Parts: sequence; C-alpha cells; structure tokens
Amino acid sequence: MAYKISDECISCGACADACPVGCISEGDGKYVINADECVSCGTCADTCPVGAPAEE
Repeated sequence: MAYKISDECISCGACADACPVGCISEGDGKYVINADECVSCGTCADTCPVGAPAEE
C-alpha cells in the first residue's frame, strides 16, 4: 500500500529529500506522495519529524 501524508505535515521537505524514488513533491500547504510511484518503503515515515506519512 502506498503512503499518504496527513495534515500534520509541517512542509519541512525531509520526506521528499529522503524518498529513494522521488515520488514526494510540495503540494498546497503540505507535501504529497504520488501513490502510483510509491514503493511503500517507509523511508518518508522514518524521516518525518512529526509522523505525517502513514500507509493508507
């Protein structure tokens, strides 16, 4: 299952920098994950300081 970033996102960009497949981009008010490209590795969740990314 792909990961999704919740509204808890503080737009720090740590998840986007850490994503090995580059499927995270800055969205409107928070970062977003392209579910079609996400490989569900969990790196974004491990990197996020507020725990915004989670598996759908």
